[in-house]
Amino acid sequence: MEIDIPEVRAEVEAAFRRYEAALVGNDVETLEALFHDDPRTIRYGAGENLYGMDAIRAFRRARSPQGLARDLSDTVITTYGRDVAVAMTLFRRAGAPGRVGRQSQTWVRLPEGWRVVAAHVSVIEG
Repeated sequence: MEIDIPEVRAEVEAAFRRYEAALVGNDVETLEALFHDDPRTIRYGAGENLYGMDAIRAFRRARSPQGLARDLSDTVITTYGRDVAVAMTLFRRAGAPGRVGRQSQTWVRLPEGWRVVAAHVSVIEG
């Protein structure tokens, strides 16, 4: 297995940037499109456990668009072969000094493109 094939990594980095722009811009349509539309898709959030795309959609559509801006750091994206990748990053929000968010995503290349199949967000003191 090849790890970090340059062109594959570039594709996932672009998908990750698209996700981040949609997240801070509250572009719910794009956020939904970047998650695999499947009942096995999981997103563990800072305060919620979402099983399946229907639950993820409901969360995204009900979420307040306020306070979504954040600064990322220590982002690591690793690809495994041509069809699987993991993206890990830390984030900070101006409205939450002293707290560090952690985000992990598992991306898979599907016929419709790169999609998140599992995600986890948590916050710690830092």
